[in-house]
Amino acid sequence: MLQKIGCDSMMLSQLFYDNGGTLMETSIPRILLAGTNSGCGKTTLTCAILQALVNRQLKVGAFKCGPDYIDPMFHSKIIGAKSANLDLFFFNENTLRYLLAKNACDRDISIIEGVMGYYDGMGLTTTKASSYHVATVTHSPVVLVVNAKGVSFSVLAVIQGFLTLYPDNNIRGVILNQCTAMTYPALADAITRHFSGQVQPLGFLPPMPQCSLESRHLGLVTAAEVKDLQQKLQILATQAEKTIDLDALLALGRSAPPVVCQPIKLEHSPKKVRIAVAQDKAFCFYYADSLQALQEMGAELVPFSPLEDPELPQNIHGLYLGGGYPELYASALSQNKSMRTSIHSALSQGLPCIAECGGFMYLTETIGDFPMVGFLAGKSYDTGKLSRFGYVTLTAKQDSMLCRAGESISGHEFHHWDCTDTGNAFTAKKASGKSWDCVIATPRLYAGYPHFHFYSNPNFAKNFYDACIKEKMHHDRTNQTHGH
Repeated sequence: MLQKIGCDSMMLSQLFYDNGGTLMETSIPRILLAGTNSGCGKTTLTCAILQALVNRQLKVGAFKCGPDYIDPMFHSKIIGAKSANLDLFFFNENTLRYLLAKNACDRDISIIEGVMGYYDGMGLTTTKASSYHVATVTHSPVVLVVNAKGVSFSVLAVIQGFLTLYPDNNIRGVILNQCTAMTYPALADAITRHFSGQVQPLGFLPPMPQCSLESRHLGLVTAAEVKDLQQKLQILATQAEKTIDLDALLALGRSAPPVVCQPIKLEHSPKKVRIAVAQDKAFCFYYADSLQALQEMGAELVPFSPLEDPELPQNIHGLYLGGGYPELYASALSQNKSMRTSIHSALSQGLPCIAECGGFMYLTETIGDFPMVGFLAGKSYDTGKLSRFGYVTLTAKQDSMLCRAGESISGHEFHHWDCTDTGNAFTAKKASGKSWDCVIATPRLYAGYPHFHFYSNPNFAKNFYDACIKEKMHHDRTNQTHGH
Protein backbone atom coordinates (compact mmCIF):
# COMPACT_ATOMS: atom_id res chain seq x y z
CA MET A 1 0.00 0.00 0.00
CA LEU A 2 1.32 3.44 -0.97
CA GLN A 3 0.22 6.40 1.08
CA LYS A 4 0.80 9.95 -0.12
CA ILE A 5 1.44 12.61 2.46
CA GLY A 6 2.35 16.26 2.55
CA CYS A 7 5.42 17.88 4.00
CA ASP A 8 4.21 18.43 7.54
CA SER A 9 7.01 17.05 9.72
CA MET A 10 4.85 16.11 12.68
CA MET A 11 2.32 14.34 10.47
CA LEU A 12 5.10 12.59 8.58
CA SER A 13 6.68 11.38 11.80
CA GLN A 14 3.32 10.21 13.16
CA LEU A 15 2.45 8.35 9.98
CA PHE A 16 5.91 6.79 9.86
CA TYR A 17 5.59 5.48 13.38
CA ASP A 18 1.95 4.40 13.20
CA ASN A 19 2.02 2.54 9.88
CA GLY A 20 4.93 0.15 10.09
CA GLY A 21 4.19 -1.74 6.86
CA THR A 22 3.09 1.18 4.70
CA LEU A 23 5.18 2.64 1.93
CA MET A 24 5.27 6.41 2.35
CA GLU A 25 5.46 8.89 -0.51
CA THR A 26 6.21 12.55 0.07
CA SER A 27 7.24 15.49 -2.06
CA ILE A 28 10.79 16.63 -1.28
CA PRO A 29 12.07 19.54 -3.40
CA ARG A 30 15.81 18.89 -3.70
CA ILE A 31 18.94 19.11 -5.79
CA LEU A 32 22.32 17.42 -5.40
CA LEU A 33 25.36 19.63 -5.96
CA ALA A 34 28.09 17.34 -7.32
CA GLY A 35 31.71 18.12 -8.05
CA THR A 36 34.02 16.96 -10.78
CA ASN A 37 36.63 16.41 -8.07
CA SER A 38 37.58 17.43 -4.55
CA GLY A 39 38.64 21.06 -4.57
CA CYS A 40 36.45 22.14 -7.48
CA GLY A 41 34.49 24.49 -5.23
CA LYS A 42 31.31 22.55 -4.47
CA THR A 43 31.48 23.35 -0.72
CA THR A 44 31.89 27.08 -1.40
CA LEU A 45 29.01 26.96 -3.89
CA THR A 46 26.84 24.92 -1.53
CA CYS A 47 27.37 27.45 1.24
CA ALA A 48 26.76 30.40 -1.09
CA ILE A 49 23.49 28.92 -2.31
CA LEU A 50 22.32 27.82 1.14
CA GLN A 51 22.96 31.26 2.60
CA ALA A 52 21.27 33.00 -0.32
CA LEU A 53 18.18 30.80 0.06
CA VAL A 54 18.12 31.32 3.83
CA ASN A 55 18.32 35.07 3.16
CA ARG A 56 15.21 34.68 1.01
CA GLN A 57 13.41 33.48 4.16
CA LEU A 58 13.02 29.97 2.78
CA LYS A 59 13.03 26.91 5.03
CA VAL A 60 16.19 25.25 3.76
CA GLY A 61 17.41 21.72 4.36
CA ALA A 62 20.98 20.58 3.82
CA PHE A 63 22.52 17.14 3.47
CA LYS A 64 26.04 15.85 3.07
CA CYS A 65 26.91 12.71 1.14
CA GLY A 66 29.30 10.54 3.14
CA PRO A 67 30.32 10.31 6.80
CA ASP A 68 31.66 13.86 7.25
CA TYR A 69 30.73 15.77 10.45
CA ILE A 70 32.24 19.12 9.50
CA ASP A 71 30.00 20.22 6.65
CA PRO A 72 26.70 19.40 8.42
CA MET A 73 27.89 21.42 11.44
CA PHE A 74 28.74 24.26 9.11
CA HIS A 75 25.36 24.05 7.39
CA SER A 76 23.38 24.02 10.62
CA LYS A 77 25.34 26.10 13.14
CA ILE A 78 26.77 28.80 10.91
CA ILE A 79 24.26 29.05 8.06
CA GLY A 80 21.17 27.91 9.95
CA ALA A 81 20.03 25.20 7.53
CA LYS A 82 18.88 21.93 9.09
CA SER A 83 21.45 19.33 8.06
CA ALA A 84 22.04 15.57 8.10
CA ASN A 85 24.16 12.86 6.43
CA LEU A 86 23.26 10.59 3.52
CA ASP A 87 25.68 7.68 3.36
CA LEU A 88 25.16 4.44 1.44
CA PHE A 89 27.87 2.61 3.34
CA PHE A 90 26.17 3.37 6.65
CA PHE A 91 22.61 2.91 5.38
CA ASN A 92 20.75 0.62 3.03
CA GLU A 93 18.80 2.34 0.28
CA ASN A 94 15.50 2.43 2.13
CA THR A 95 17.06 3.87 5.30
CA LEU A 96 18.75 6.60 3.29
CA ARG A 97 15.48 7.55 1.57
CA TYR A 98 13.70 7.51 4.93
CA LEU A 99 16.24 9.86 6.53
CA LEU A 100 16.03 12.16 3.52
CA ALA A 101 12.24 12.30 3.82
CA LYS A 102 12.28 12.58 7.60
CA ASN A 103 14.69 15.51 7.64
CA ALA A 104 13.43 17.35 4.55
CA CYS A 105 9.67 16.90 4.79
CA ASP A 106 9.07 20.42 6.13
CA ARG A 107 11.69 22.19 3.98
CA ASP A 108 10.95 24.45 1.00
CA ILE A 109 14.12 23.17 -0.67
CA SER A 110 16.98 20.88 0.31
CA ILE A 111 20.53 21.03 -1.02
CA ILE A 112 22.50 17.78 -0.96
CA GLU A 113 26.25 18.42 -1.05
CA GLY A 114 28.21 15.70 -2.79
CA VAL A 115 31.52 14.20 -1.72
CA MET A 116 34.75 14.04 -3.75
CA GLY A 117 34.11 13.65 -7.49
CA TYR A 118 30.59 12.71 -8.55
CA TYR A 119 31.41 9.10 -9.40
CA ASP A 120 34.03 8.52 -6.68
CA GLY A 121 32.99 5.73 -4.34
CA MET A 122 34.50 3.59 -1.59
CA GLY A 123 37.27 2.21 -3.76
CA LEU A 124 39.36 3.43 -6.66
CA THR A 125 37.17 1.71 -9.25
CA THR A 126 33.67 1.68 -7.75
CA THR A 127 30.75 4.09 -7.49
CA LYS A 128 29.43 2.44 -4.31
CA ALA A 129 28.52 5.09 -1.72
CA SER A 130 29.39 7.86 -4.19
CA SER A 131 27.36 11.02 -4.78
CA TYR A 132 26.16 9.39 -8.01
CA HIS A 133 24.95 6.40 -6.00
CA VAL A 134 23.00 8.72 -3.66
CA ALA A 135 21.51 10.61 -6.62
CA THR A 136 20.30 7.44 -8.33
CA VAL A 137 18.84 5.95 -5.13
CA THR A 138 16.99 9.19 -4.31
CA HIS A 139 16.21 10.17 -7.93
CA SER A 140 17.56 13.65 -7.19
CA PRO A 141 18.28 16.20 -9.93
CA VAL A 142 22.02 16.88 -10.08
CA VAL A 143 23.86 20.14 -10.71
CA LEU A 144 27.50 19.60 -11.66
CA VAL A 145 30.07 22.08 -10.32
CA VAL A 146 32.91 22.58 -12.81
CA ASN A 147 36.01 24.62 -12.02
CA ALA A 148 36.58 26.92 -14.98
CA LYS A 149 39.87 28.38 -13.82
CA GLY A 150 42.43 28.25 -16.60
CA VAL A 151 40.09 26.72 -19.20
CA SER A 152 37.33 27.91 -21.50
CA PHE A 153 35.72 25.72 -24.19
CA SER A 154 37.34 22.64 -22.62
CA VAL A 155 34.73 22.72 -19.84
CA LEU A 156 32.36 21.18 -22.40
CA ALA A 157 34.62 18.14 -22.66
CA VAL A 158 34.49 17.74 -18.89
CA ILE A 159 30.70 17.99 -18.89
CA GLN A 160 30.49 15.58 -21.84
CA GLY A 161 32.53 13.00 -19.97
CA PHE A 162 30.31 13.12 -16.89
CA LEU A 163 27.17 12.86 -19.02
CA THR A 164 28.33 9.85 -21.05
CA LEU A 165 30.06 7.70 -18.40
CA TYR A 166 26.70 6.60 -16.98
CA PRO A 167 23.51 7.51 -18.88
CA ASP A 168 21.41 7.49 -15.66
CA ASN A 169 23.53 10.31 -14.21
CA ASN A 170 20.59 12.67 -13.40
CA ILE A 171 22.77 15.69 -14.29
CA ARG A 172 20.39 18.51 -15.24
CA GLY A 173 22.46 21.64 -14.67
CA VAL A 174 25.97 23.06 -14.53
CA ILE A 175 27.49 25.85 -12.44
CA LEU A 176 30.94 27.15 -13.30
CA ASN A 177 33.20 28.05 -10.39
CA GLN A 178 36.04 30.58 -10.68
CA CYS A 179 34.60 31.82 -13.94
CA THR A 180 34.70 35.48 -14.94
CA ALA A 181 31.72 37.62 -15.86
CA MET A 182 33.38 38.25 -19.22
CA THR A 183 33.66 34.59 -20.24
CA TYR A 184 30.49 33.13 -18.70
CA PRO A 185 27.90 34.28 -21.30
CA ALA A 186 29.83 32.68 -24.17
CA LEU A 187 30.40 29.45 -22.24
CA ALA A 188 26.77 29.30 -21.13
CA ASP A 189 25.62 29.70 -24.73
CA ALA A 190 28.05 26.97 -25.86
CA ILE A 191 26.78 24.59 -23.17
CA THR A 192 23.16 25.21 -24.17
CA ARG A 193 23.84 24.69 -27.88
CA HIS A 194 26.20 21.72 -27.59
CA PHE A 195 24.02 19.70 -25.21
CA SER A 196 20.71 20.72 -26.80
CA GLY A 197 19.17 21.63 -23.47
CA GLN A 198 20.08 18.32 -21.77
CA VAL A 199 21.82 20.40 -19.09
CA GLN A 200 21.10 23.99 -18.13
CA PRO A 201 23.88 26.50 -17.45
CA LEU A 202 22.75 27.84 -14.07
CA GLY A 203 25.34 30.53 -13.41
CA PHE A 204 28.80 31.00 -12.01
CA LEU A 205 30.88 32.27 -9.13
CA PRO A 206 33.90 34.44 -9.92
CA PRO A 207 37.23 33.96 -8.13
CA MET A 208 36.62 35.04 -4.51
CA PRO A 209 39.81 34.30 -2.55
CA GLN A 210 38.63 36.50 0.32
CA CYS A 211 35.77 34.03 0.93
CA SER A 212 37.81 30.81 1.00
CA LEU A 213 36.28 28.20 3.31
CA GLU A 214 38.72 25.34 2.69
CA SER A 215 40.69 25.64 5.94
CA ARG A 216 37.86 25.86 8.43
CA HIS A 217 37.63 23.67 11.53
CA LEU A 218 34.14 24.20 12.81
CA GLY A 219 34.70 22.57 16.16
CA LEU A 220 37.24 25.28 16.89
CA VAL A 221 35.09 28.27 15.97
CA THR A 222 35.19 31.15 18.44
CA ALA A 223 32.69 34.00 18.57
CA ALA A 224 35.02 36.23 16.53
CA GLU A 225 35.56 33.51 13.92
CA VAL A 226 31.81 32.94 13.61
CA LYS A 227 31.37 36.62 12.81
CA ASP A 228 34.12 36.42 10.19
CA LEU A 229 32.57 33.30 8.65
CA GLN A 230 29.14 34.88 8.56
CA GLN A 231 30.57 37.93 6.82
CA LYS A 232 32.15 35.66 4.20
CA LEU A 233 28.90 33.80 3.74
CA GLN A 234 26.95 37.00 3.22
CA ILE A 235 29.45 38.08 0.56
CA LEU A 236 29.05 34.70 -1.12
CA ALA A 237 25.25 34.88 -0.87
CA THR A 238 25.18 38.36 -2.39
CA GLN A 239 27.31 37.11 -5.27
CA ALA A 240 25.08 34.05 -5.70
CA GLU A 241 22.03 36.29 -6.04
CA LYS A 242 23.81 38.16 -8.83
CA THR A 243 25.38 35.37 -10.87
CA ILE A 244 23.54 32.11 -10.06
CA ASP A 245 20.02 31.50 -11.33
CA LEU A 246 18.49 30.65 -7.96
CA ASP A 247 14.96 30.67 -9.37
CA ALA A 248 15.95 28.03 -11.91
CA LEU A 249 17.60 26.00 -9.15
CA LEU A 250 14.41 26.16 -7.10
CA ALA A 251 12.36 25.10 -10.11
CA LEU A 252 14.73 22.20 -10.75
CA GLY A 253 14.45 21.16 -7.11
CA ARG A 254 10.65 21.23 -7.28
CA SER A 255 10.76 18.96 -10.34
CA ALA A 256 12.24 16.12 -8.27
CA PRO A 257 9.96 13.08 -8.03
CA PRO A 258 8.47 12.12 -4.63
CA VAL A 259 10.58 10.12 -2.20
CA VAL A 260 9.14 6.67 -1.50
CA CYS A 261 10.32 4.64 1.47
CA GLN A 262 9.39 2.04 4.05
CA PRO A 263 9.11 3.69 7.48
CA ILE A 264 11.67 2.78 10.13
CA LYS A 265 10.00 2.44 13.49
CA LEU A 266 12.22 2.89 16.51
CA GLU A 267 10.99 1.32 19.72
CA HIS A 268 9.70 4.05 22.04
CA SER A 269 10.17 3.24 25.72
CA PRO A 270 7.74 4.36 28.43
CA LYS A 271 10.78 4.52 30.71
CA LYS A 272 12.53 7.85 30.29
CA VAL A 273 16.27 8.15 30.77
CA ARG A 274 18.70 11.08 30.91
CA ILE A 275 21.85 10.78 28.80
CA ALA A 276 24.67 13.29 29.24
CA VAL A 277 26.21 14.33 25.90
CA ALA A 278 29.59 16.10 25.78
CA GLN A 279 29.15 19.14 23.55
CA ASP A 280 31.77 21.87 23.39
CA LYS A 281 34.78 22.89 21.29
CA ALA A 282 36.62 19.69 22.19
CA PHE A 283 33.72 17.29 21.59
CA CYS A 284 31.46 18.20 18.69
CA PHE A 285 31.32 15.25 16.26
CA TYR A 286 27.86 13.69 16.41
CA TYR A 287 25.43 12.52 13.77
CA ALA A 288 22.24 14.50 14.39
CA ASP A 289 20.07 11.54 13.40
CA SER A 290 21.83 9.31 15.95
CA LEU A 291 21.10 11.74 18.77
CA GLN A 292 17.53 12.17 17.58
CA ALA A 293 17.12 8.38 17.53
CA LEU A 294 17.82 8.30 21.26
CA GLN A 295 15.34 11.13 21.80
CA GLU A 296 12.68 9.35 19.75
CA MET A 297 13.18 6.30 21.94
CA GLY A 298 12.45 8.45 25.00
CA ALA A 299 15.80 9.86 26.12
CA GLU A 300 16.37 13.35 27.45
CA LEU A 301 19.75 14.46 26.16
CA VAL A 302 21.63 16.63 28.65
CA PRO A 303 24.48 18.62 27.09
CA PHE A 304 27.55 19.38 29.18
CA SER A 305 31.10 20.61 28.67
CA PRO A 306 34.13 18.61 29.82
CA LEU A 307 36.06 21.83 29.29
CA GLU A 308 33.94 24.19 31.35
CA ASP A 309 31.67 22.28 33.74
CA PRO A 310 32.98 21.12 37.15
CA GLU A 311 31.27 17.71 37.03
CA LEU A 312 28.79 15.53 35.15
CA PRO A 313 25.12 16.58 35.19
CA GLN A 314 23.10 15.19 38.08
CA ASN A 315 20.72 12.22 37.79
CA ILE A 316 22.00 10.84 34.50
CA HIS A 317 21.71 7.24 33.34
CA GLY A 318 24.09 7.25 30.40
CA LEU A 319 27.05 9.13 28.93
CA TYR A 320 27.93 9.87 25.29
CA LEU A 321 31.44 11.21 24.58
CA GLY A 322 31.64 11.96 20.87
CA GLY A 323 34.62 12.77 18.70
CA GLY A 324 36.16 16.15 18.14
CA TYR A 325 39.42 17.88 18.97
CA PRO A 326 40.46 16.91 22.51
CA GLU A 327 44.13 16.95 21.49
CA LEU A 328 43.87 20.70 20.79
CA TYR A 329 42.34 21.33 24.21
CA ALA A 330 44.34 18.74 26.12
CA SER A 331 45.76 21.27 28.59
CA ALA A 332 42.33 22.71 29.50
CA LEU A 333 40.75 19.24 29.70
CA SER A 334 43.56 18.08 31.98
CA GLN A 335 43.26 21.13 34.21
CA ASN A 336 39.57 20.41 34.82
CA LYS A 337 40.40 17.79 37.44
CA SER A 338 36.96 17.80 39.04
CA MET A 339 35.34 16.77 35.76
CA ARG A 340 37.91 14.06 35.16
CA THR A 341 37.28 12.74 38.67
CA SER A 342 33.51 12.91 38.20
CA ILE A 343 33.63 10.88 34.98
CA HIS A 344 36.08 8.33 36.40
CA SER A 345 33.86 7.83 39.43
CA ALA A 346 30.67 7.49 37.37
CA LEU A 347 32.20 4.94 35.00
CA SER A 348 33.71 3.00 37.89
CA GLN A 349 30.20 2.71 39.31
CA GLY A 350 28.90 1.31 36.01
CA LEU A 351 27.41 4.30 34.18
CA PRO A 352 26.73 3.14 30.58
CA CYS A 353 29.00 5.01 28.17
CA ILE A 354 29.73 5.36 24.46
CA ALA A 355 33.09 7.03 23.76
CA GLU A 356 34.03 7.46 20.09
CA CYS A 357 37.42 8.59 18.80
CA GLY A 358 38.14 11.83 20.71
CA GLY A 359 35.84 10.68 23.50
CA PHE A 360 37.81 7.45 23.72
CA MET A 361 41.09 9.39 23.90
CA TYR A 362 39.69 11.47 26.76
CA LEU A 363 39.08 8.29 28.80
CA THR A 364 42.68 7.07 28.43
CA GLU A 365 45.56 7.88 30.77
CA THR A 366 47.02 10.73 28.74
CA ILE A 367 46.67 12.74 25.55
CA GLY A 368 50.26 13.59 24.74
CA ASP A 369 51.79 14.69 28.03
CA PHE A 370 48.50 15.73 29.63
CA PRO A 371 46.73 13.48 32.15
CA MET A 372 43.15 12.59 31.19
CA VAL A 373 40.33 10.64 32.88
CA GLY A 374 42.47 7.53 33.19
CA PHE A 375 39.56 5.11 33.28
CA LEU A 376 41.15 3.18 30.41
CA ALA A 377 44.70 1.92 30.28
CA GLY A 378 46.68 3.32 27.39
CA LYS A 379 48.25 6.57 26.28
CA SER A 380 47.12 8.61 23.27
CA TYR A 381 49.86 9.92 20.98
CA ASP A 382 50.19 11.83 17.72
CA THR A 383 51.17 9.68 14.73
CA GLY A 384 51.61 12.67 12.44
CA LYS A 385 49.45 11.12 9.74
CA LEU A 386 46.02 9.65 9.17
CA SER A 387 45.70 6.29 10.91
CA ARG A 388 43.36 3.53 9.69
CA PHE A 389 41.38 6.07 7.66
CA GLY A 390 38.11 5.09 6.00
CA TYR A 391 35.03 2.90 6.16
CA VAL A 392 35.06 -0.28 8.21
CA THR A 393 32.61 -3.00 9.17
CA LEU A 394 32.78 -3.65 12.90
CA THR A 395 31.96 -7.18 14.04
CA ALA A 396 31.74 -8.02 17.74
CA LYS A 397 34.00 -10.76 19.05
CA GLN A 398 32.18 -10.89 22.39
CA ASP A 399 28.93 -9.87 24.02
CA SER A 400 28.93 -6.29 25.29
CA MET A 401 26.64 -3.34 25.96
CA LEU A 402 25.79 -2.57 22.32
CA CYS A 403 25.51 -6.03 20.81
CA ARG A 404 26.13 -9.73 21.04
CA ALA A 405 29.10 -11.59 19.57
CA GLY A 406 28.87 -11.86 15.79
CA GLU A 407 26.69 -8.78 15.30
CA SER A 408 28.04 -5.95 13.18
CA ILE A 409 27.67 -2.29 12.30
CA SER A 410 29.17 0.01 9.66
CA GLY A 411 31.74 2.47 10.97
CA HIS A 412 34.28 5.06 9.95
CA GLU A 413 37.70 6.18 11.21
CA PHE A 414 39.40 9.52 10.67
CA HIS A 415 42.17 10.45 13.11
CA HIS A 416 45.84 11.37 13.31
CA TRP A 417 46.22 10.18 16.88
CA ASP A 418 46.48 6.61 18.14
CA CYS A 419 46.63 4.82 21.47
CA THR A 420 48.90 2.23 23.01
CA ASP A 421 45.78 0.16 23.81
CA THR A 422 42.92 0.38 21.29
CA GLY A 423 41.12 -2.75 22.54
CA ASN A 424 40.18 -6.05 20.91
CA ALA A 425 36.42 -6.50 21.46
CA PHE A 426 35.59 -5.93 17.77
CA THR A 427 37.19 -6.75 14.45
CA ALA A 428 37.29 -3.90 11.97
CA LYS A 429 37.40 -4.91 8.32
CA LYS A 430 37.84 -2.69 5.24
CA ALA A 431 36.43 -3.44 1.81
CA SER A 432 39.98 -4.28 0.72
CA GLY A 433 39.99 -7.18 3.16
CA LYS A 434 42.42 -5.59 5.61
CA SER A 435 41.31 -6.13 9.22
CA TRP A 436 42.41 -5.43 12.77
CA ASP A 437 41.10 -5.71 16.31
CA CYS A 438 39.80 -2.61 18.07
CA VAL A 439 37.44 -1.18 20.70
CA ILE A 440 37.25 -1.71 24.43
CA ALA A 441 33.78 -3.04 25.23
CA THR A 442 32.07 -4.30 28.39
CA PRO A 443 28.44 -4.70 29.50
CA ARG A 444 28.48 -0.94 30.22
CA LEU A 445 30.99 0.50 27.73
CA TYR A 446 31.88 1.06 24.08
CA ALA A 447 35.18 2.93 23.71
CA GLY A 448 37.24 3.08 20.54
CA TYR A 449 38.31 5.05 17.49
CA PRO A 450 35.56 3.93 15.07
CA HIS A 451 32.52 6.19 14.76
CA PHE A 452 29.17 4.63 13.90
CA HIS A 453 25.63 5.75 13.12
CA PHE A 454 22.68 4.29 15.02
CA TYR A 455 20.60 4.02 11.83
CA SER A 456 23.22 1.64 10.46
CA ASN A 457 21.97 -0.83 13.07
CA PRO A 458 19.16 0.53 15.31
CA ASN A 459 19.60 -2.42 17.69
CA PHE A 460 22.80 -0.76 18.92
CA ALA A 461 20.73 2.26 19.96
CA LYS A 462 18.13 0.06 21.63
CA ASN A 463 20.77 -1.86 23.57
CA PHE A 464 22.41 1.35 24.76
CA TYR A 465 19.01 2.67 25.80
CA ASP A 466 18.25 -0.59 27.65
CA ALA A 467 21.55 -0.30 29.52
CA CYS A 468 20.55 3.22 30.54
CA ILE A 469 17.18 1.91 31.78
CA LYS A 470 18.99 -0.65 33.96
CA GLU A 471 21.16 2.14 35.33
CA LYS A 472 18.04 4.21 36.08
CA MET A 473 16.43 1.29 37.92
CA HIS A 474 19.62 0.75 39.91
CA HIS A 475 19.78 4.48 40.63
CA ASP A 476 16.15 4.52 41.79
CA ARG A 477 16.66 1.47 44.04
CA THR A 478 19.75 3.05 45.57
CA ASN A 479 17.86 6.26 46.30
CA GLN A 480 15.02 4.30 47.93
CA THR A 481 17.49 2.36 50.05
CA HIS A 482 19.06 5.58 51.27
CA GLY A 483 15.69 7.20 51.89
CA HIS A 484 15.87 9.79 49.07
